[in-house]
Amino acid sequence: MSQNHIAKEIDITPVDVPPHPEWPVLSKSEKQLIKERIKRMLKEQNAVLVAHYYTDPNLQELAEESGGCVSDSLEMARFGSEQDAQTLVVCGVRFMGETAKILNPEKRILMPDLNATCSLDEGCPADQFSAFCDAHPDHTVVVYANTSAEVKARSDWVVTSGIALPIIQHLASKGEKVLWGPDQHLGRYVQKITGVEMLLWPGSCVVHEEFKSVALERMHRLHPDAAVLVHPESPESVIEQADVVGSTTALINAVATMDNKEFIVATDGGIFHKMKQLAPDKHLIEAPTAGEGATCVSCAHCPWMGMNSLHNLAQVLESGNQQIHIQPKLCQQAVKPIQRMLDFAKEHAVATQSKGNA
Repeated sequence: MSQNHIAKEIDITPVDVPPHPEWPVLSKSEKQLIKERIKRMLKEQNAVLVAHYYTDPNLQELAEESGGCVSDSLEMARFGSEQDAQTLVVCGVRFMGETAKILNPEKRILMPDLNATCSLDEGCPADQFSAFCDAHPDHTVVVYANTSAEVKARSDWVVTSGIALPIIQHLASKGEKVLWGPDQHLGRYVQKITGVEMLLWPGSCVVHEEFKSVALERMHRLHPDAAVLVHPESPESVIEQADVVGSTTALINAVATMDNKEFIVATDGGIFHKMKQLAPDKHLIEAPTAGEGATCVSCAHCPWMGMNSLHNLAQVLESGNQQIHIQPKLCQQAVKPIQRMLDFAKEHAVATQSKGNA
C-alpha cells in the first residue's frame, strides 16, 4: 500500500501551533539568582533535571550544572530510569514526561508546562491509530517516541531516531512486516535504507516539515564547503542533500568530529547551543524554511519546546503542579515496548546511527 493511499484513508486534523510565549528578559544577575533558587529546590526535593537539546540554553546549562542531563529523547529515557532521585523534572514536550513516568511509575514527574505537546503526538490519536493497527494484524507495530502513552501501549516496539535503523533491520532479519507511526518522513527514510515492507502513518513534525529543498540547495551554493546535517524527520528532498542524516546526538557529533568549518543544520535551532559548546570554532548556519510570505529565513524552532523556561521551572518546583499522571494499567502496558527498545540498545551496544562520516 502506498504512502499516498494511506494518507487518503486516514483523516488527520491539522495541528494548531500555539504562539511562542514571551518571558520577561532577565539580567545576568537576575538569571543567576533564579538559577540558584532552582538548584536549591532541586536539592531540597531530591529532584534531578533532564532537558532536551531543543530547549532554552539556560535550561540546558542548569541541567548540567545541577547534576542532571541534557540529551536526546533516548538518553533522556535511559538517564531518568537510572536515577535514585524521587522527582524527575523533564524540560521538553509532554511525551518525554510521559515516557519518564512510564519507566518510573513510583516517582514524581514534573514538567514546566504540561501543555507543551508535539505535532507528531497530536497528529496520531490513539483511537484512530489503534483502528489502523487492527486493520493490519499481520504487521509488527513500531512507533516513534513522539507519541502518547496510549499509542505506545498499542505498539510492539518504541524507537527514537537514534535507534530506529538497527531495530528495523533486526525486524527485517526476522522477515517481519512493519506498521510505522507517526512520522512519515522518518519512516520513509528508514524504509529506503532497510528495504523493509512498511505501512506509514501520515504524520509529520511542524518544524522539520518546513525545511525547503530548493532554498537549501541555493544556500549550499553560497557555502559550498559546508556539510549539510539533516534530521530524518525532514522531507525526502531535504534528506537527499545531506552529508549526514541522524538523530540530534548524531548531528552534534558530526559538528564536533568532522573537519568542515561550516555546517548547514536542518533541525531545531535549540541544538546550536550544544554544538557551539563542543565546537566553538565552527560556523553554524540554520537551514532555510522560508517559503512564500515567510517572515524569517529559518523558523526552525519548536514552539512547544519554547514553553519551557526558567520562570515556569521555578514555579513548578515551588507549587508541585504540572505533574504527569498515568493510570497504572496503562503504564504497565506502555512500558513493554519502551523497555524492549532499551534492552535492545544495551544488548547490541547501539551507537547513534547516521549517514556519512560522523
